[in-house]
This record gives sequence, C-alpha cells and structure tokens, in this order.
Amino acid sequence: MIDPSLLIQMVVAAIAAAVIYTIIGIAPGTDETATIAPVTLALVLTGLEPIVVLTFFMSAIIANKLTDSVPVAVAGVPGGVMAAPMVEHAVTLKKHGKPDLSIRKMASGSVIGTLVAIPVSLLLANALIPLSDVIKDYANPLFFIGAIILALMSKHRWISLASIIPFAILIQALRHLYWGIGIVPKETTVFTSFFLGITIGPVIITLFELLNKGKRDSLERFGKKPILLHKNKRTKEFPNPFKILTKKELGTSAFASLLGSLTFIMSPVGMTALLGELFSSRVKDPVEKASRAISSMDALTNATYIAGTLIPLIALGIPLSPVAIGPANALFNAPPVFSLDHNLHHILSNSDFIWATIIGAVVALGLTYFVVVKFSQQICTFVFKWIPHEAILGLFFGLVLLLAFMDGGWLNIGGVFLIGLVSGILHRLGVNYGVLFMILYAAPWLIGKFAG
Repeated sequence: MIDPSLLIQMVVAAIAAAVIYTIIGIAPGTDETATIAPVTLALVLTGLEPIVVLTFFMSAIIANKLTDSVPVAVAGVPGGVMAAPMVEHAVTLKKHGKPDLSIRKMASGSVIGTLVAIPVSLLLANALIPLSDVIKDYANPLFFIGAIILALMSKHRWISLASIIPFAILIQALRHLYWGIGIVPKETTVFTSFFLGITIGPVIITLFELLNKGKRDSLERFGKKPILLHKNKRTKEFPNPFKILTKKELGTSAFASLLGSLTFIMSPVGMTALLGELFSSRVKDPVEKASRAISSMDALTNATYIAGTLIPLIALGIPLSPVAIGPANALFNAPPVFSLDHNLHHILSNSDFIWATIIGAVVALGLTYFVVVKFSQQICTFVFKWIPHEAILGLFFGLVLLLAFMDGGWLNIGGVFLIGLVSGILHRLGVNYGVLFMILYAAPWLIGKFAG
C-alpha cells in the first residue's frame, strides 16, 4: 500500500499537471514534446519521488490530449501536432454550426481512448516482460530499424531516409569533440541536451531567421488577426461520453484505441491520420463523417500516448516508441538521476505503475474533461487573448538552454543550437520528429558499425 503522504503528493502532482496542461494544450502550436519533456526532466532532476513524477506525466499527457483539440473546434487552429489531422473534420462541423458538437465528440473520444488504453497497455506490458531481455539485446538495431520504418511511413520518406546517416554523424561528432577537449568524461554520453535541441529545432531556426534583416523584412505583417469563436450550447447535466457518442462512434473509438495501443511503436500522427480516415471513409453525411473521424482520432491519440509510455516503461526499461523517445524520455534517461540501466522500470513495482496511472488518469479526466466540455469557449478566449504563444515557447526555450549548460557547459549551448538548426531544417523538409529521435538513440551503434 502506498504511504498516505506519498499518495497526497501524487494527487497534488496530478492536479497541477491537469491545470497546467489544460491551459497549455489550448494554446495554439504548443507541441507536446517541447512542452511536456522539459518539465518532466526538470522534475526528475529535482529529486522528486519517481512515482510522483510518473503521476504528473500521466495526468499531463491525458489533459494535454483532451484540450489540444479545443482550438481546432472553436477556431480551426490545432493546439499541437497530434491535433493537426483533425482540422479538416473540425472545420466541417464548424461550417455546419456545430463547434460545440465537435468539442464534445473529441473530448468523449479521448475518454474512451484512455479507458481502453490503460488496461490494454498494462496487460500487454506484462505479457512482454518475459521477452524483455531478448528485445534489449537487439535494442540498438531496433532503434535503427525504427528510424527506417518511421521514415518509410512519413509523407516525405526519401528525405527522411537520406537524413539518417548524416544526422547520426553530427551527433557522434559533437560527442567526440566534447570527449576530446575534456568537457565531459569519455564514459559520459551527452544525450539530454541533444534531445531537447531536437524538440526546439523549429523554434531555433525561426529565431535565426529573424536575425536576417532581409528575411525579417520580407515577412508579412498581419497585425491583430480576428478569430471568430462560436458559443457552445450549455447543458446542466453531466456530459456523459457514452451518451455523447453514438454506438458506431463508441465502437470505432474503442477499436481505434485498441489498435493504437497494439501499434505503440508506430508514429502516433501517422496512425491517427490513417485510422481516422479509414473508419470514416464510407460515411456519406458530412456531419456524421466528421463526427466519426474526430472521435476515433482523439481516442487513438490518447491511446498511443498512454501505451507508448507504459508498455516500454513497464516491460523493457528502454524507450522503444516515438512517445517514449519523445515526451516521456526523461522517465527512461535523465542523467545523472536516471539511465537506461536505472530508471522507473527498475525502481517502481507493478502496483506503483498501476496507482500512478490510475490517479493521473482519474484526476485528468475528472477535472479536464468536465472543464473542456462545459467551459471550452471561455478558456479558449482567455488563452487566445492573454497568453501569447511566444511567451510559452520562450519559457521552454530558456529551460532548454539551462539544461544544456548543466549537461556540457557553455560550449554545449552552441552544440544544442547546432543540433536545433539542423533538426529544424530537416523537420521543415518533412522529416518526422520520431525519425530524428530514433537516430539520436541509434547514433553510437550506427557510427560504430561504419567505424569498424
């Protein structure tokens, strides 16, 4: 049984995560990795109890996935990368005067995704434990294979494939430079700051572009751009997701959640777009088609994030999914606190994982789902009016620079800028984040093979 004082800390952490990421999720353009990964890493480095950190993280991803679809419904602007595939269908519902229906369908889909993914993830993780040693032995080749699979799944597959070896060379070259001049001991692998450099790559390249006067002057000036927000239909009764979704929507949402959990190693964005369109392709009525698509898509996004975190964490202890390598990376590898040989997988028991997941999920669903369905328009108005996108990105950018300095001193800040510039350019060219993160993990093994 968990100590009562620790239980209180877990509940407080879950509430804090739900409140913070309810607001951040609604802010347009706030990528999940860039906003959740640095905060999780900072909490790990402060020495917070591992079970409390996991509770915070589970609440954060569920709340974030619940709310990042709100700006899609009310303004046609995705809150994050995972909400982008839903824009077209949400705009369809908005054109038919049903933005309130869009929000309710998305939020209800998220609830179904969470309820399905948690038991499936826990069962699948325990089923994979007997195979964990075999999987770990082939971890490095699997990272390389994962990079190739994700590259082939992406829209711009050839540039993704072509970037694997050059980007691996850059990563290992910087590490050997640091070892050669004695910034870090040779037995230490600089990882965390390089990972964060990839997450803020688009931000870094944008900032560098603003230093170019010609580029800066050529940018369009829109001034204040009006955003039309439709009012929601208010109801007094509690929004029951099992009543909001039709039987067919419940079925497709549950099935999408199951598939998302089983395919946790695949790209969440790719699976969301693929299955969302697949489940709604035969529906003719535009409102029904859009409702079916967004409910199943939102269910899938929640499921892939939960399964992509819990299954590698419980069964393996190494990040073998895009989510584990992305937002959840600090739970696996956060030197000097966690390493691939000593992290939550080795510290927490099976019951600890269950308690942390349930508390995080219950708090996030109980708080965020109700708030989103009832007050999404008011929250969206507040965020759009008073919380600049640039302020949120600036906060996380400053945190990344601080962690880069802690990882390798002043020179490493330059190294992180270099990683960010290259990854930002590659991302603009169409290279998926998941490919870049897989390369980061595979780089030592891959370059070692070429070195002989």
